[in-house]
Amino acid sequence: MKYFFTLLIVFLSFSVVAQSEKDSIAIDSTKTITKNFFSDKDLSTIDSLVLETQYRSPLFSDLNYVIKGLEAKKKNTEKIPTNLLKQRLKYLDQTTPFFIEYNPILENVINSYLKYRKKYYPKLMARAAYYFPMFEKYLDEYDIPLEMKYLAIVESALNPRARSRVGARGLWQFMYLTGRQYKLTVSSYVDERQDPIKATKAACKYLSDLYDIFGDWDLALAAYNSGPGNVSKAIKRSGGYRNYWNLRQYLPRETAGYVPAFYATMYIFKYAKEHGLTPEKPGIFHFATDTVRVKRTISFDQISEITGIETEMLEFLNPEYKLDIIPFVKGRNYAIRLPKNATVTYLSKEKEIYALAETDDAKREKPLPKYLELNRRIRYKVKSGDYLGKIARKYGVRVSQIKKWNRLRNAKLRIGQRLTIYPRRL
Repeated sequence: MKYFFTLLIVFLSFSVVAQSEKDSIAIDSTKTITKNFFSDKDLSTIDSLVLETQYRSPLFSDLNYVIKGLEAKKKNTEKIPTNLLKQRLKYLDQTTPFFIEYNPILENVINSYLKYRKKYYPKLMARAAYYFPMFEKYLDEYDIPLEMKYLAIVESALNPRARSRVGARGLWQFMYLTGRQYKLTVSSYVDERQDPIKATKAACKYLSDLYDIFGDWDLALAAYNSGPGNVSKAIKRSGGYRNYWNLRQYLPRETAGYVPAFYATMYIFKYAKEHGLTPEKPGIFHFATDTVRVKRTISFDQISEITGIETEMLEFLNPEYKLDIIPFVKGRNYAIRLPKNATVTYLSKEKEIYALAETDDAKREKPLPKYLELNRRIRYKVKSGDYLGKIARKYGVRVSQIKKWNRLRNAKLRIGQRLTIYPRRL
């Protein structure tokens, strides 16, 4: 199981920014940017969450390296014959609802992924064997193209505990506010952005909302990265074009490389055999797991000690539990996901697990942290004599959290400045 936990998120810190040669497709002047049943207020609400939190994908954390490095190493890149690539992309275009067409930008991304990231694909494909069937179930339920499953690779390299440098978390990299809008709660014990099933459902709802706005899956992808407002602005600045490749130069720099990265990932998975990529054997499949509700607060270590299930397996199957502890909270019905063949063992020894938890609690010098949900936001006005440490203590949070929530580069404050805070106490 070790390979499940050693996959490098740097795998996808990768993008290319260049000009597109796609033919122009004019927008029908009779169409509006949003559908009739989606108001400007709805658009603004969704977009404000993205813009306020400066949403970024870990895909772009090494953007400058890629831009400079691609040209420097171009001669040494393991290339696919251009004509062959054109044929394959044409086939993909015919079999998906996305507008996939050959261009030099996409060719460079595919070739560079195969050259410099090829060794990571077998492990990534093993993870995909666990997650993709579950993704496909909910994508189909929400009438979203099944190929959208590759978006989770671009976002997180299929690591449910992935965290971007601005605080986005999980397989689908939800920021806190966006997660809250789509009913993903965060507490001292549980982060539902890291819950594979709940986060996947939320991502489906978000993608559906974006498709309702633009009526195009390529633009929905771009909006997932930069927000629907930025895509709408790009449409206006381009003179009304609604084809991604025509809008690309008007989108934020990161988003310009986002869709090509998605296409490149789709291509590599579709043609893995042709490129000699063989997945490692998955340690477990999603269909071979089951859940059991807990009746008191217990830890992964306690479960492992009584049942013999490895803690690494429990961590992999239950990434939403931040402290490796499943809390018992009235009305929440928290559960533990287990290998199906170990469920009977767990149930037969459940009383022993709870007894061990009771014993450990009695011996504990310091009590476990209280269950607190981060579901309130205040706007604090800085007064004379205030400093970050003082404000942090007042509301039971960390200085680093206040800096992250407000995108502060240093600890300097000015009187009258407004700070966003999610207090643990009032």
